[in-house]
Amino acid sequence: MQVKFMDLKAQYNLIKDDIESSIKNVLDHGQYILGPEVSRLEKELSEFTGVKHCIAASSGTDTLLMSLMALDIGIDDEVITTPFTFISTVEVIALLGAKPVFVDIDSETYNIDHRLIEEKISKKTKAIIPVSLYGQCPDFDEINQLAEKYKIPVIEDAAQSFGATYKGKRSCSLSTIGSTSFFPSKPLGCYGDGGALFTNDDHLAKILREIRAHGQDRRYHHPRIGVNGRLDTMQAAVLLEKLKIFDEEIILRNSLAKRYIELLSTGLENSNKLNIVLPKILDHNKSVFGQFTIQIDHREDVVKYLKSREIPTAVHYPVPLNEQPAYKNFCCEGCTPISSEISKRVLSLPFSPYLDTKDQDKIIYELLNLPSDFS
Repeated sequence: MQVKFMDLKAQYNLIKDDIESSIKNVLDHGQYILGPEVSRLEKELSEFTGVKHCIAASSGTDTLLMSLMALDIGIDDEVITTPFTFISTVEVIALLGAKPVFVDIDSETYNIDHRLIEEKISKKTKAIIPVSLYGQCPDFDEINQLAEKYKIPVIEDAAQSFGATYKGKRSCSLSTIGSTSFFPSKPLGCYGDGGALFTNDDHLAKILREIRAHGQDRRYHHPRIGVNGRLDTMQAAVLLEKLKIFDEEIILRNSLAKRYIELLSTGLENSNKLNIVLPKILDHNKSVFGQFTIQIDHREDVVKYLKSREIPTAVHYPVPLNEQPAYKNFCCEGCTPISSEISKRVLSLPFSPYLDTKDQDKIIYELLNLPSDFS
């Protein structure tokens, strides 16, 4: 029987009645854009993260774009970020005419290597965007200290890490602006596109709300350029119900990730012919495991073999962004060697809070018993 890469239906079946009731409430009151559920969601997300302001928005990509716009980043400005992430992180920088400046990643966590940031800072640097990849936050103490030294704002791209903690503080509460995504496959996902912004800065919060609504501060009065970045009410209704079980799901995610790591580690003690590397979570971090990603040799052969055993996989991400055709001109060849090497070896395994342990056992067995002709 085919293993599911991510079992969203199991979650839906668990809270089906509550979800359908919440959607019906929206249909009954008819306020489909920025209805009362959106305000409730913003309040509950603010309380969850411990951040003063939450601005719900249309997608994780839009929240990143709105963040840069709120900081007046534009033509010829520079924004430091990682090349080992989804395209949105860099796409929004380029859309505003700014230049992404790529800093290589740490080989153990896959997050931006804070030790390499300072050498990339210039007079044109207007922001730093660390990505909390795979559900684990980078070293924000070091990043924020550096940002304070040069008076540069920090935007956390927390699309994969909502619910994670860094030294006891929630992801999205760690920087000038926190940005997350509620795409269905994210740790907290809706049933379409959605996202949210977080800040403790009153002025920035006001600007972000104006940008979200076409730059208006009141109806038909537009003091700034904006976008249509509003979250629709049905998605907010879905998120409110899913937020009720989110803490429990974080526990389930960590339990299943721990089981993966313990059983694979035990099996690999005798033989690790494909150089499998398991996720490493730093002691001060709690991950939400947006993906469960390993490194492995002969990845394409492994993917084909696992597929033949009805085990789906994914690659996050096969090509660093500075090697993508649209962005190659922003970086010299070979400038991020760790990202280049790791992109050839990463492989994401089936994972969700509702991964059946029998399916997990099957995945683990097949990984520990791959054909010998791969090596």
